[in-house]
Amino acid sequence: MLPLPAAAPGATGKPRWWPAIPALVCSMLLAALVASAGAAHGTPFGVDEALHRWTVEHRPRWAVGVAVTVTVTGSGVPACLLAMLAGAMAVRTRRWCGALAGALALVSVQLPRIALASWLARPRPSAGEWAWSADGYAMPSGHTTTSAAVAVLLTAGVHRTVRSRARRPLLVIPALWAAAVGISRVYLGMHWPTDVLAGWLLTALWAGLLGMFLILLRRRKSGAAPSNEGEGT
Repeated sequence: MLPLPAAAPGATGKPRWWPAIPALVCSMLLAALVASAGAAHGTPFGVDEALHRWTVEHRPRWAVGVAVTVTVTGSGVPACLLAMLAGAMAVRTRRWCGALAGALALVSVQLPRIALASWLARPRPSAGEWAWSADGYAMPSGHTTTSAAVAVLLTAGVHRTVRSRARRPLLVIPALWAAAVGISRVYLGMHWPTDVLAGWLLTALWAGLLGMFLILLRRRKSGAAPSNEGEGT
């Protein structure tokens, strides 16, 4: 299981429900974006077409190679292994349980993404403009959602494990990697920019809900501790 967040200090000793705020904001933004895309019936937004056209016209071969290298790390086996590594880092006493929890956490964000993408059924840009292979619907971007979720898990693992001076830069690297994966999807011509934005918003919503769940679980455990002690006296 992923590490439970520490309760915020205060007179009551009760944890603060701070993850609810970004979760609420992201849910509203995601709902507005999905509703707008649905109302457009597959037609890309003006900003999508403009940015897509610019990237297609500015893709030197070396940059495409870099983008492909980045994008293949954002899904499939590499992403799953990174999620399992993050879980193992977070749960140091039972690393195999942590690895399993990391994989399950990744599944928990993929299920709503697949459901949302299937319901929205937004087409991708023209396949003739792709610089790499792709399949499935466009919004939300699968690579973007997956890599962002893995970045959240890696950040939690680093925060839990690393105590040296390398901690701060290591906390930043997962976010930079996830951002690069999302950008690579647009640069390679396989997603509209708002597909990537939807993936980031969905992951932020997922992370907020996951944080709320962990806080609730910690609160329940801390509340059960006194009763267990009383039974032993």
